[in-house]
Amino acid sequence: MTARTNDSMTHAAEHQLQTARSPFQPAARDLIRVGGSRRWFLQTGLAGMGGLSLPAILQLQNQSSAAASESSGPREKKSVILFWLSGGPSQIDMWDPKPDAPTEIRGPYSTISTKVPGVALCEHLPLQASIADKLSFLRAVDCKASNHTPITMQAGNPLARRTDDNKDGGGYPSMGSVVAKFRGPNHPDLPPFVGLAPAWAADVWESGHLGSAYKPVKGLELVGKFGLPQGVQLNRLEDRDRLRQSFDRLRRDLDGNHVLESLERYNAQAFEMVSSGRVQKAFDLTSEAETTRDLYGRNGIGEKAILARRLVESGVTFVLVSGAWGYFDHHGDSVQWGGIAKGLTPLLPHVDRALFGLVTDLEQRGLLDSTLVLMMGEFGRAPVINKDLGRDHWTNVMSMVVAGGGLRHGQAVGSTDYKGYDIKDGLVRPQDLAATVFRHLDIDLATHWTSPQGRPTPIVVEGGRPIPELI
Repeated sequence: MTARTNDSMTHAAEHQLQTARSPFQPAARDLIRVGGSRRWFLQTGLAGMGGLSLPAILQLQNQSSAAASESSGPREKKSVILFWLSGGPSQIDMWDPKPDAPTEIRGPYSTISTKVPGVALCEHLPLQASIADKLSFLRAVDCKASNHTPITMQAGNPLARRTDDNKDGGGYPSMGSVVAKFRGPNHPDLPPFVGLAPAWAADVWESGHLGSAYKPVKGLELVGKFGLPQGVQLNRLEDRDRLRQSFDRLRRDLDGNHVLESLERYNAQAFEMVSSGRVQKAFDLTSEAETTRDLYGRNGIGEKAILARRLVESGVTFVLVSGAWGYFDHHGDSVQWGGIAKGLTPLLPHVDRALFGLVTDLEQRGLLDSTLVLMMGEFGRAPVINKDLGRDHWTNVMSMVVAGGGLRHGQAVGSTDYKGYDIKDGLVRPQDLAATVFRHLDIDLATHWTSPQGRPTPIVVEGGRPIPELI
């Protein structure tokens, strides 16, 4: 069952089926465990990933990375962390408060001042308020093309939509998959695009027609699975690998062509991903200091945020983090995640701390300028509190937060009208978000990919441009 469910299913029932577990709880044991897994991800360097073997994926990704390097020369290590607030976070109750509006619009929360004069936030976001000079609050994001899926906003493309006809997205890829193809990883031992999401189909948009080689890796399934299993020693694997190589050499001598030679090279690279220990180290949270884990928060959201930082630090280019499916879908107290007062209130401190911890930690490590941090969902929520004490879906406008990336911060970009119904000024479109991401990663905004029909397809559509207030 995915987010694209049968029309007859009630919204509440859909929530019950989709939700993996509460993001408030401490991280699951498999998020911090290392080694000992019976399901070893790599079988002596040959593993299936999205229908392709790991060597095949490495071959395709290396070809793209090589082409990018040839065209742009040596490049700076840069990355993106997208924090996905699945379900649609309420802009009025978080980043675009309306303290002077009527009660039914204003909601139950008070506002607080921030480090940036004139910019106020919800009272339950004090940590974000304390680092507001390092954040940009985008209050006029157009989400009219979006629906209750990650498709449009994660693609950064208003043409990529939920259609409920088994052709969702129109073949357009996610921003992360575009990055995987045209930028590649920052280190050859790491994948370029990793998703940290418990509800995959509902919270992660993949590669569309760009191809399975550029799908995101399911990061939560890999934690602890790059170490050698019990009873298996590296030298025995090396002996086995040498034996395989000797057979390959024999076959190559008989075959007399270079195809098998190429396969050996990518098999060896896959083997190195295991034996080098770099991947295992990236996914190992046990080495984190207790103070660091306290900084992020000892819960599922905080632990995934730490893991995202570890991944970009190690060489992953694009990481997507989601706490749980639909956990910001606050229609009212009668549904899974509750209304605003009862549902959103206990969630906000965890999200507040996770973003605060991530930005603070990245800055302390000298990684904030090179790492673009985004926090957003698929759309906003209705200005008027409903009879169930929640807010329904609202696609006119949403808010989001941006940090890092060497951009200009300490500002609120754009505004909505007095009651929060629509955009007043400072419009930001999905394609502008994509252009901002790709510009940060030094990907030419005029780049095209080729559709299955042979048509050149731009990575930035309909006049998308980097958000001018940020650059």
